[in-house]
Amino acid sequence: MGLLYVGLIIPIVFTIFVRRTKKDKKRGLPVDVGGEPGYALRSYQFASLVETAWEGVTTLTELFEQSCKKNSDKRLLGTRKIIAREMETSNGKSFEKLHLGDYEWLTYGQVFESVCNFASGLVQIGHQKGERVAIFADTREEWFIALQGCFRRNVTVVTIYASLGEEALCYSFNETEVTTVICGYKELKKLANVSGQIDTVKHIICMDDEFQSDTSLVSGSGKWTITSFSDVEKLGRENPVDPDLPLSADVAVVMYTSGSTGMPKGVMMTHGNVLATASAVMTNIPGLGNKDVYLAYLPLAHILELAAENFIAGIGSSIGYGSPLTLTDTSNKIKRGTSGDATVLGPTLMAAVPAILDRVRDGVRKKVDAKGGLSKKLFDLAYARRLSAINGSLFGAWGLERLLWDLLVFRKVRAILGGRIRFILSGGAPLSGDTQRFINICLGAPIGQGYGLTETCAGGTFSEYDDTSVGRVGAPLACSIIKLVDWPEGGYLISDSPKPRGEIVIGGPNVTLGYFKNEEKTNEVYKVDERGMRWFYTGDVGQFHADGCLEIIDRKKDIVKLQHGEYVSLGKVEAALIVSPYVDNIMLHAESLYNYCVALVVASQASLEAWASSQGIVYSDFSDLCEKEETLKEVSSSLLKAAKTARLERFEIPTKIKLLSEPWTPESGLVTAALKLKREVIRKTFSDDLAKLYSS
Repeated sequence: MGLLYVGLIIPIVFTIFVRRTKKDKKRGLPVDVGGEPGYALRSYQFASLVETAWEGVTTLTELFEQSCKKNSDKRLLGTRKIIAREMETSNGKSFEKLHLGDYEWLTYGQVFESVCNFASGLVQIGHQKGERVAIFADTREEWFIALQGCFRRNVTVVTIYASLGEEALCYSFNETEVTTVICGYKELKKLANVSGQIDTVKHIICMDDEFQSDTSLVSGSGKWTITSFSDVEKLGRENPVDPDLPLSADVAVVMYTSGSTGMPKGVMMTHGNVLATASAVMTNIPGLGNKDVYLAYLPLAHILELAAENFIAGIGSSIGYGSPLTLTDTSNKIKRGTSGDATVLGPTLMAAVPAILDRVRDGVRKKVDAKGGLSKKLFDLAYARRLSAINGSLFGAWGLERLLWDLLVFRKVRAILGGRIRFILSGGAPLSGDTQRFINICLGAPIGQGYGLTETCAGGTFSEYDDTSVGRVGAPLACSIIKLVDWPEGGYLISDSPKPRGEIVIGGPNVTLGYFKNEEKTNEVYKVDERGMRWFYTGDVGQFHADGCLEIIDRKKDIVKLQHGEYVSLGKVEAALIVSPYVDNIMLHAESLYNYCVALVVASQASLEAWASSQGIVYSDFSDLCEKEETLKEVSSSLLKAAKTARLERFEIPTKIKLLSEPWTPESGLVTAALKLKREVIRKTFSDDLAKLYSS
């Protein structure tokens, strides 16, 4: 009872330590802007939009070179070497487990030398001025070196997700007419499989030397030359070439989105675009410097990670590379008894997607519940005290009391991510308020929720360090103006009370040029006002709080971004699944807080009753038949077959369904006269059913 007794008397003893939440602080200020009328806010910190935070720096190349010269002997890039690979068998399946060593570091000076050598090596293998390079690999130190090397030759980099499907992969390569591809061994094998569908690639630079022992790749590479990454650096070191440095307005990256409908779109980002976002983030996180260590594991093909790593390098901090499968001591690929990336690295900064933070939360809760007894009581008490203090309803849960709770309870939770985290950036999808608060309390570090898009270089809004609220995405970044414009069809108006609501439009130097070779789509969502300000129409619907912070409340289109960042086109999936003989109508439903979809299915009575008859299933009426477990299994199996025929991705296929016996007619108000779905009406009508599908 000793620890519990101490926990119970703490609130009485330490009542002098108070933390007041800055609820009245104005984080966004109204601003007069051009373009379509709306309600616009800017950051309270600066009167004009920030384009660069570094004097004399206008490009990512200048930022990197300046930082390398300033921090020449300090650590920049760290990678863990593989000590051993082992195969473990469980339930008849084999899984690879890794034993990884300590981080081995390259200094800023060493990395800059590698970058310069790689840039010169590009010229030596025959890459010509004006040609584009694609980087097609998982996040690793060679990715970053290649990126910076390309920038020193003013080469536009096309970023490709390592997980991209073959069709989208070929489309991205061919549309951008890349002549050089930089990839890993795993990705090289993918390229070999589609070599006949790629038109312009001449050179491949492989980050892994193991390709040299793969005779099928080497002998079958007549269409292109394959050179190792290390050999390209060696060529450049022996034959140095003067840099061809870019300007701020030059295109640094063509970044392909994961694709919401049809093929992915390539977003054209200038050096000035990415630099504006990196500069603005500096104003939101205090005390950044060369003592900070950043854990890099998200895809560099995503703007969140690309901007973050350029920013971290720009401020003189260190970047240690990991992967989602080796992140913690209990990650899938970590050999039992050995340490994950976070434990070895001890990062102070990291970016995370909500799915990662949800896993941390669920893991902690399961362990606490499993222990039970005194340990659980103490955890619950500590959590309740910290939560009350954050909410401002209790004095005393900070200061010495906070230190004691950390020592007794939360220290072990912090150890999951290395024990030194002081700031986490969450982006890519909405983070639930429950997870945000849980991680904030247990790690003792703020979580900054950001809102931005590939089209705005991840810039838009960002939670400030001292903002303890949840469910919001912060105030405008210093590089952005956030404007709400009326969307009367959806019922959202800037005149709404008590909060102005409308479609979110983002303006500023971080707004990109548009879509590669897609002028029609560019003109649809990008606008330039009479003052020359470039605006991007996001399609998201938001509302401003009184302090100037933004909250996302809806989306105009029927495209939903899932928790892991995948986009689901509801209409496309519905069109694919309605071919099932058991389906009379269907509405797919997805929520950004989950990583799967569900569906409401209006059953085809004739087809389903014929099946039931053939199976000898007894039922009282059609409604009863739709409720039976075997019926749900049969319809789900049919939907899965239709999904495979349409080559849908796994995340597009509904995990759970609700069978409905009553048809949707114009008279019911659930569909239009043209039999188009009235999504909002259906969602409201079947809100309880949808909630049960996600809770069951």
